[in-house]
Amino acid sequence: MVSMLTATLLMTLALQVAPKPAPVVQPPAVLEPAPGNPVAVISTSRGDLTVELFKDRAPVPVENFLRCVADGFYPGTIFHRVVKNFVVQGGGYLEGMIEKPTHEPIQNEATNGLKNRRGTLAMARTQTLRSATSQFYINVANNSALDHRGYTPSDFGYAVFGRVLSGMEVADKIADVATKAENPIEPVTIKSVTLK
Repeated sequence: MVSMLTATLLMTLALQVAPKPAPVVQPPAVLEPAPGNPVAVISTSRGDLTVELFKDRAPVPVENFLRCVADGFYPGTIFHRVVKNFVVQGGGYLEGMIEKPTHEPIQNEATNGLKNRRGTLAMARTQTLRSATSQFYINVANNSALDHRGYTPSDFGYAVFGRVLSGMEVADKIADVATKAENPIEPVTIKSVTLK
């Protein structure tokens, strides 16, 4: 009986001190764009993000974004609004918070059924429903409060028009920069936006 108890204790001790196998680290899932949807690379001073543009579900903001890309609008603009665990927003201001002139505002397609989930791109706007021009944001968290919930100005929502395929860690790095009143202390610049 004593030897059985001793054997059980020794086995228990052996299990407690035996090296545990390392956890299996899965590589990140490779996201693929839907057929026909454009893909762009947003190169920033913090790294590159490859994004799919939902031309099939959000044609108006995608056409607007592509127009800004074709016009060479984005290089030199900054991510001027950074809110950790919320969004990183850019595409409208130069360093020193100098606003760039834009094209006319576009239709708000927040009713397209796409949700403001982590890794999605959406059009930024003022409180006016159809005021989006060039500014966009990347959701660094799930932000259901930004989704379309109704037709009053406070419920209408913000139009999602794309998602990050790769480089989400870059958006997270931007979200972690030091800020003052939501503005990065050290500017985070968009160097280029190119279509793949």
